[in-house]
Amino acid sequence: MRWLIRKITNGLTAVKDFLVPFGVFGLFAIALLDSALVPLPGGPDAVMILLSTQSPARMPLYALGATAGSVLGCLILYYISRRAGRKALEKFQPQKRARVKELVDRYDVLSVLVASVLPPPFPFKLFVITAGVFRLSVVRFAVAVAVGRAFRFFLEGFLAVRYGERAKDLIAQNYPAVGLGLAALIVAAFLLKRFLGRKTEQPPAAETPAED
Repeated sequence: MRWLIRKITNGLTAVKDFLVPFGVFGLFAIALLDSALVPLPGGPDAVMILLSTQSPARMPLYALGATAGSVLGCLILYYISRRAGRKALEKFQPQKRARVKELVDRYDVLSVLVASVLPPPFPFKLFVITAGVFRLSVVRFAVAVAVGRAFRFFLEGFLAVRYGERAKDLIAQNYPAVGLGLAALIVAAFLLKRFLGRKTEQPPAAETPAED
């Protein structure tokens, strides 16, 4: 069994290595495959850092290509899950499924936005599949993924341009904290907006009639 896993991993690595020389188009393809069904070793994050280090001037283009590929890959997985229904969730543990479903029910696509920012091993694909199975708005879903992934890839690219090969270690050490901090800010902003919205919707207190 181990030899089979090793063979598959080596094959996926070969696919990634084949696509890297194609620059932004290769990164687009890697992000698409990684987000849809085929997780590639290192994923688009490692390639984003590598390409941005080699060609700093092209960093924004790489980030946009990675974001576009990731959004398209997530949409493919979304529609596959939407068609498959609850069967698409069977490979995940019931506790994880229930927890993610609770978050999606409570925060809608905001939960997808937060999940798209957080680094592995956070189960982002489970959020995508859940969104498809329970038919969240595809437009808002795509926007949430695009915003979250754009933040992630532009941050990685910025660090790669600024720190070069050291960026990978810096991201490994600090990105989880940055991602969690951003996620907390997004949730806090959402809760504040909901609280203020409820406050403005409250009817004014009835005026007591003046005494003669």
